[in-house]
Amino acid sequence: MTTTTPDARPATIASTLRTLYFVRFGFAIAWAILVALTAASVTPLTATLLVIYPVFDVVAAVIDHRAARGTRSAGLLYVNMALSVLAAVGLAFAAASGRSAVLLVWGLWAITAGVVQLIVGLSRRSLGGQWPMILSGGISVLAGAGFALQPAGASASIVGVAGYATLGGVFFLVSAIRLGRAAKEGSR
Repeated sequence: MTTTTPDARPATIASTLRTLYFVRFGFAIAWAILVALTAASVTPLTATLLVIYPVFDVVAAVIDHRAARGTRSAGLLYVNMALSVLAAVGLAFAAASGRSAVLLVWGLWAITAGVVQLIVGLSRRSLGGQWPMILSGGISVLAGAGFALQPAGASASIVGVAGYATLGGVFFLVSAIRLGRAAKEGSR
């Protein structure tokens, strides 16, 4: 039987988050490239990509929750999972209505998920490497408002969500790199 000391638990969480954040970075960049290449109109491929992003977020939140059980952030991860499931369903329906509807749903999701990410990042400051997540949550709220408030019409462009995902991916990368020290300290 393996026991976990109180000091090893944060290091274990940091190590899991570090790996997860690297994966999230890679996914975000690949996803953003595909969306940018297909975003001229809402095709079945684009709609599928739009739904996949929040589904991936649910999977990431499940992995994060397993690592963070018993911490203050664990309950908020359930909120994140629920928001992402709602976003995936909403985006599936919005895709049939066009770009403006997609941007509204995406924007509302970005606002709510950003608030959750901001709070989770603040609650995890002691792990280290969370300032990029805190900043990302705040920027997500602002970007989400921009998407949701974008006027309907021909000027509505889905390419912006690719930029949003790219920036989010960069924040995950920076956080993963910063979490390296905390993960290494736990392996000693």
